[in-house]
Amino acid sequence: MSDEILPPGVDPDTRKVAVRTVRAVNEAGTRTVTWVRDYDPIVADEPDTLGGTNTGPSPLELALVSLVSCDGVIINGVAQAMKFDYARVEFEASGQIDVRGPKGVRGVCPYFEKVDLAITLATDESDERFEKLQANVEFRCPIINLFRGAGVELNVTWRRAGPGQ
Repeated sequence: MSDEILPPGVDPDTRKVAVRTVRAVNEAGTRTVTWVRDYDPIVADEPDTLGGTNTGPSPLELALVSLVSCDGVIINGVAQAMKFDYARVEFEASGQIDVRGPKGVRGVCPYFEKVDLAITLATDESDERFEKLQANVEFRCPIINLFRGAGVELNVTWRRAGPGQ
């Protein structure tokens, strides 16, 4: 293992399984209402231009929300482990899909072909520590690795901003 990658925060030899459960209802349309634990429901829908009722983000938009949210959690965890100081992080993510895939055209990928992710971190940490944080976040982030495992071309760009910016 590279010196750049931090040691795990758990015993690597003891399996620790976690299960995440959601409940959802779709009333024979494009709109799905989902409940997660005891939070307000999350609505997913398609834009009206794609036959939806435009009452919430699309499932693919929610996949991008999951990506940036997961990165936020992992950045925080890695920063704590490294005692890395940062003031904030901003994300911008976009995904490219050939819409023929979800419409059933054989041989066309029905999910994102490519995702571009820009992460701007406000910090005055050294370049070496900034790069170590990046490597560990990309190594640990479940959603980054889910996209990569699915063969999605994932372009991650890290930028720095001053801590007061």
